[in-house]
Amino acid sequence: MANRHLSRSIVLQTLFERDFTPADKEGESLNMEEVQEALKRNLKEFAPGFEDDAFVFSLADQVLKKQAVVDEIIEKAAPDWPIDKISVVDRNILRIGLTELLFGDRKEVPPKVAINEAIELAKTFGGENSGKFVNGVLGAVYKEIGEPGKEQISKKKNINEPVDISKLPVDKKGGALVYTRKDNQREGNILFALVHDVFGYWTISKGTIEEGENEREATIREIKEEIGLDIEIEEKLGENQYVASHPEKGKSLKKVSYFLAKSEYKELVLEKSTGLDAARWFELSAIPELHIYNDIIPLISKAIEILSSKKL
Repeated sequence: MANRHLSRSIVLQTLFERDFTPADKEGESLNMEEVQEALKRNLKEFAPGFEDDAFVFSLADQVLKKQAVVDEIIEKAAPDWPIDKISVVDRNILRIGLTELLFGDRKEVPPKVAINEAIELAKTFGGENSGKFVNGVLGAVYKEIGEPGKEQISKKKNINEPVDISKLPVDKKGGALVYTRKDNQREGNILFALVHDVFGYWTISKGTIEEGENEREATIREIKEEIGLDIEIEEKLGENQYVASHPEKGKSLKKVSYFLAKSEYKELVLEKSTGLDAARWFELSAIPELHIYNDIIPLISKAIEILSSKKL
């Protein structure tokens, strides 16, 4: 593990150097070949005789390849901190941590290890509040992807202190699983509208319900804004709630009400958002093959059961 921590330190040093290298005429900083040369130089200077250099080169390569999507995730998880306003050290630590958390081999680097290693880098190389900031961002993303490997947390100490949800601020949201029938000639030809987030999951479109708003009316508005559909809500599918962590604002309780809604078939128009990157209609047969959050699957199953009973 010590070798891997040193490896991440070498990668961080090189990424830091890359960010401070003046861009060329085409607006590019160090290319991959130049990054590899910098890695070799830093390995020789800071880790002479180091034997795990394959991990160093592999991690650096993956971080650079995934940088665009990871930067989008950082902006979503820390909306009050534009990517160019985050310190160079913290920004690159987040890139390393999120790349390992979201795209790494979880058998080789479990999610909790990826998070803890990033926090240690922040404490060592960052500022006074870097550890807390990195922990907040990675923790928020970890919860968003369903806390994979949660059962593997070390038994030495429990870092998750009990949370009294009754004392948390509540953020209400409304979502709708929208269905349509593209071909009225065929019974059962049902399509579902789903959105794809920057974490790599297909999920149900949703938006914020402001204080005092009717949840159905607010949901109709939010779906229209997010994917461009005029919907007719038919019935409630259920509710989900979870504790979310914001790197600056702290914890809040997210309460989401989900509805089954109908719409005329039309092409989906995705609202510009740093949190979503696609919206599509799917036939029922395609749903089982999609990467979907665990808490969304029962809602889709219930919707299918309801529609089947209506013999649409």
